[in-house]
Amino acid sequence: MMKFPLLYCALSVSGFLYSNTSEAQIFKKISETLAKTTLAQTDSAKTATSTSSNISSLASLSNKDASLGIKQALSNGLNLSIESLAKKDGFLGDAAVKILMPAEAQKVEKTLRAVGMGKLCDQFIQSMNRAAEGAVKEAAPVFVKSLSKMTITDATNILLGNKEDAATTFFKTNTSAELNSKFSPLIKSAMGTNNVDQYWTQLTTAYNNLPLGNKVETNLTAYVTQKAIDGLFIKVADQELKIRNNIGGSRNTDILQKVFGYADEKK
Repeated sequence: MMKFPLLYCALSVSGFLYSNTSEAQIFKKISETLAKTTLAQTDSAKTATSTSSNISSLASLSNKDASLGIKQALSNGLNLSIESLAKKDGFLGDAAVKILMPAEAQKVEKTLRAVGMGKLCDQFIQSMNRAAEGAVKEAAPVFVKSLSKMTITDATNILLGNKEDAATTFFKTNTSAELNSKFSPLIKSAMGTNNVDQYWTQLTTAYNNLPLGNKVETNLTAYVTQKAIDGLFIKVADQELKIRNNIGGSRNTDILQKVFGYADEKK
C-alpha cells in the first residue's frame, strides 16, 4: 500500500482559468478554491460492500481528517503536475513526456534528417510540444469536477488500497474523455499559432516528393491531444508515488503526516 498525491478539490471552479491574471495567480486561485471545500459525500455502511472493512478501519481517524488529508495530497499533486507541464519546455524538456513524431511519421523524420532537413523536423517537434504546454492548464477544472463526485468509498480505496496508482487510475477513468474534449480545440488552435500545420505540410510535402512510393498523412490534433493527456497522467502518477512513499519530504503538513502515517500502519 502507498501514500498518494492529487485531490484538495472544489465543486465550484468556473472561469477563473480564463482570466487575465498571471499563471502564478491562476494556480494560487486553484489551491485557494480547492481548499475551501470538503468531501461532502458519505456512503452508507450497508452499501459499502467490499470496502466496508477499510472504511471501518478509519474509525480511529476522523472522516474529516481523512478527507482533508486526501484532498490536500491530491491538490498538491494536481498543481505540481499542471505547473510542471504548463511552463515553457514542460513537455519539450522532459524526456518522459516529450512529444515525438507520430509513429507513422517517423520514417519521414528519418528520411528528411538524412537529406539535411533536420532543422525542419526539430521545429515541428517543438511546435507540437508548445501546443501541449498551452493546453494542459485546462486539466484543472476537469479534475475538480471529477473530485466533486468522489465518495468516501473511493477515497478510502485510494488511501488504504494496495495499488500505487489508485488515485491516477481514478482520474484517468473519470476524466480522460472530458480532457480530450477540452484539450482538442485548444491544441488545434495552438498548432496554428505555433505553425505545426505549416511545418507538417512542409515535412510531408518534402517527403512525399521523394521517390519512395508511400505517401504519409496523420491526424495531428488527435495525436498531440492524446500525448498531452498521457503526459499529464505520467506526472500525476509521479506525484502520487512521491507522497505515498514520502519521497523528498512530500508529506509536508501535519494532516498529510497524520493521514498517510495512519495508512502506513494499516499496510
